[in-house]
Amino acid sequence: MTLVETQTGRGEHELAQVNIARLRFPLDSTQLKDFVDGLDPVNAVADRADGFVWRLRSDSGNATDVPVFGDDWLIVNMSVWRNAEALTAFMYAGLHRELMSRRREWFEQVREAMTALWWVPAGERPAVADAEERLLHLREHGPTERAFTLRTRFPAPTGVR
Repeated sequence: MTLVETQTGRGEHELAQVNIARLRFPLDSTQLKDFVDGLDPVNAVADRADGFVWRLRSDSGNATDVPVFGDDWLIVNMSVWRNAEALTAFMYAGLHRELMSRRREWFEQVREAMTALWWVPAGERPAVADAEERLLHLREHGPTERAFTLRTRFPAPTGVR
């Protein structure tokens, strides 16, 4: 896997996010063609977004072939941002918003938490195992400083870790 980094964080901590989704169809199916075709353009917008720091990707240029929870029907998106405001500015605007407005066509609706946020020391890049652990923690304990949501946020830690 390779890393994509552009802007560096400006504080002692940066915001990591993971979002997983369960596919309704195989990635190479005609039903997912619009989603797959939209990945590179959306990732390019993210890579240039104010506050973007890093995203997980494999040699394919995205992370759709990166295993998560040992389930071939799950795909993962993981990135690091300067703060929650930068992440939400990207998520709820432009091409990303357009693509995600169609998510119910492509992904199963799941009741358990599929997205988690947490703070990492500036420069640290989380692994998929870290993301899996944070999601499981959020599912078991709800939002805490260890794993939280955009709706229930926690401030970055203070002091030296």
